[in-house]
Parts: sequence; structure tokens; C-alpha cells
Amino acid sequence: MKKLFIIFAILCLAAPAMAADWNFYGNYRLATWYITDDYDDNGAEFGPGLDKDADLQWQNGGNSRIGANVKVNDQIGGGVEIGFDVGSDMYTRKIFGTYTFGGGSQLLIGKTYTPTALFYSNSVFGGDGDLLGIGEFYNSRQDMIQWKAGGFKVALITPSVQGDALGDPETNTMLPKIEVGYGLKGDAFFLDIIGGYQTYELDEGTRAEDVASYIGILGGGANFGAFFAKAQVHMARNIGNYGSNGPYVEGPTMTPNTGAVIDTVNWTVTDNDNVGGLLVLGFNVSEMWTIEAGVGTESYEVDVANAPKEMLLQYYLNATINVAPGFFIVPEVGMVTYDPDVAGAPEPERFYFGAKWQINF
Repeated sequence: MKKLFIIFAILCLAAPAMAADWNFYGNYRLATWYITDDYDDNGAEFGPGLDKDADLQWQNGGNSRIGANVKVNDQIGGGVEIGFDVGSDMYTRKIFGTYTFGGGSQLLIGKTYTPTALFYSNSVFGGDGDLLGIGEFYNSRQDMIQWKAGGFKVALITPSVQGDALGDPETNTMLPKIEVGYGLKGDAFFLDIIGGYQTYELDEGTRAEDVASYIGILGGGANFGAFFAKAQVHMARNIGNYGSNGPYVEGPTMTPNTGAVIDTVNWTVTDNDNVGGLLVLGFNVSEMWTIEAGVGTESYEVDVANAPKEMLLQYYLNATINVAPGFFIVPEVGMVTYDPDVAGAPEPERFYFGAKWQINF
């Protein structure tokens, strides 16, 4: 990590002498939360009758960052972004270059957000969790080749493979992950349609089986004066194998199975079906205040008869308070629940309240 810091410091010092135009930015995000977990497990976590826990969280949100947008000329550009996790260790969030064609379309190579990253919600708990993994599908930042023209995007992305934990077969990939999306924006509305697909092979020498994943997303929103609304739904299969991220507000034992189930005895792959969605409503009180409420849900069900459905649910209410240009506070209160739909199984929940503090510089 020290090497990353040295490299970034050299870029900062050298930027004035370089031909490229480097526009630097940064921000620090402090998470201040009070969290209560109800494990609902008859004291299995802490002893008989002790199945609740409360903690104060007062730390870097895990996604503070410094970065730069770079422009060499009308054709060549790029960007780099270094993040600081909860322990303030450095990591590379983004690094990419772009080539803009004469007609305005653009080719990108490098690591940045994939087309499925939409960010409809402004829920700030869980390091700006944004209902990611609980209502909104998210594949984070990946290495890829992307071409975009207008509202259209197509990206060839580093595939994500997940071997079987029991037999640990070899994984063979022949194709990159592919995502295709189209976004339409008007003065008072927007619409997003996105799809993604990936496949790879599990191979134990004498036996082989394909693991295929897909995702389809439909979302949009509209402004009605000071009011705004956003909604999104998605249907997917084997998103754990696809490499989806989240949930970012994962509470006690909230660990649903998100990938295909591999049987290495009979050598079969059983798909895991996923459905999720969210609804966000807000009101811009003034330039200083915005109020937002949202709910997101995610369910997983293995494709066999009478399989239990695992469901995550989050709902929240917050307000963005602009103290000064570049300085804002977002108090939020919310709840996250997990229901495995198994008779007698714990149904834990996490209640939280507090705020995110952010200064952009």
C-alpha cells in the first residue's frame, strides 16, 4: 500500500509539468452509527437468553477516496481513484483510459463501474450501502473493455468464477462476462434497461458441468416538481457465481446462498434464482435539505422442489443536510431483516440510526 501512496504522490507533484490536464478531487466520509442486532437464536450467540447486541460505530466509512480525472486531448483521457478502507489502508478503486472517436462514441479500457452500477438509492449506512445487494444488483468496479455511444453501453468484463468448496474442481473460462445496457434521459424522467451474462466450466477431469449466470434489470424514475421517485426490479440466476456484491449492511447471520449448488457426488449444478427490487421516494425541501425514504428487497431460491426462499429486506428514512458547499451530513434511521423461510430458523434483524459526515475537497 505504501507503493500506491508513493506513486500517487509522484503523480500529484508531476502533474503541473505534464501535458495532460489533471483535475484532482477527494473526500473523507465518517460513519457514526448506533447499531442494535437481534440474532433471534435463543441465545446461541452469547448464551441462554442473550441474543441481542448493541454497538457504536465511529470510523472511516470505508469508501473515502482521492482521485483525478485526466484529459490529454480531445481523444485521449482517463481517470484514477485510490480508496481508503475502514482501517485507512489504501486500495485501487479505479484506473482506466478512454479513447473518444470522432463521432462522439467512446472506448474505455481499465477498471471502473460496470454498466449494471446504477445507484438509485442514497441510503448511507454500510459505507453508502445504497440498497446494493438488497434491492439493487451491483457488480462493483471491474477490469473491462467498454464501448458507449449515447445512452448505449456494451462491456466485456473479467469473468468471476466460483469453484465448489467441497471438490474444488478446476474452472475453465472461455468467454468474458458481458453486460449490455441502454439509458434514456429526459428533463423529468429516466429509464434504464440492462442485461448481463456469464458462463464457465467446472472440470474434474472425467466430469464437467457448465455454470451459467444472467441478470436482467429494468428501472427508472421521474421528478414531479420538488418530489422524485425511483424504482427498479431485476431477475437473475446464480449471481454469486456472476460476482455480485452485497449486501453492504449485512447483519448477524444474514448470509443467504447466492450461487449455484454444486453436487460433486452426482455431478450436477442446481441453479439459484434471484429476484429483487427497490422503491425510493424523496422531496427536495430546499437547496439545504433533501428528505428520502426507501425500501429494498432481495430473495433467493434454489431451483428444486420445496426449496426454502431466503429473503432480505431493508427500509430507511434519511435527510441530506448541506452545511456548506462541499460539506454535508446525512442522518439516517433504518432496519434490515433476514428471513430464511425455514421452520424454526432464526430471523435476525439489524436496527440502526446515526449519520454519515462527508467533506469533499
